[in-house]
Amino acid sequence: MAVLGNLKLVASKRNLHASPTVQKRNKLVAKLHQQIELCEAQQAGQTYAPKKLRTYINKQTGERMTVEVVKRVKEWFWVSDNGKINLAVKYGAKTLPLNKKGANAIECATGAELITTLKSLKAAVLEGELDEAIAEVSNTTRAAFGK
Repeated sequence: MAVLGNLKLVASKRNLHASPTVQKRNKLVAKLHQQIELCEAQQAGQTYAPKKLRTYINKQTGERMTVEVVKRVKEWFWVSDNGKINLAVKYGAKTLPLNKKGANAIECATGAELITTLKSLKAAVLEGELDEAIAEVSNTTRAAFGK
């Protein structure tokens, strides 16, 4: 009992479900992490090929099979006409609006700056700076299903 006397004991309940806002942030952070890994692999001259498990039913035997397949990751960045790299932040299939003036891309000069920008975006998402944009795109997508 001497050990428990030295510890700070509290009555607490574990929260099993994150709020929808936190879930959306985590989804975007995971996708940003994929883009960072993709950029770093391209800079090193390698290919980035994350794996996922796919389950299918064998038509001949009727048996359920699980195989590991390569997951396709689309690039969020492209080289513009002026030679700069443009980066659009995606949430699902939609591009997030980055400000009220209609800007939807970030301009970077080099690949190293692109990686730095992606890392700073990841931190901004975790701090909640893009919550409004995520909610706007999410609500638009949800409304399209209700037609």
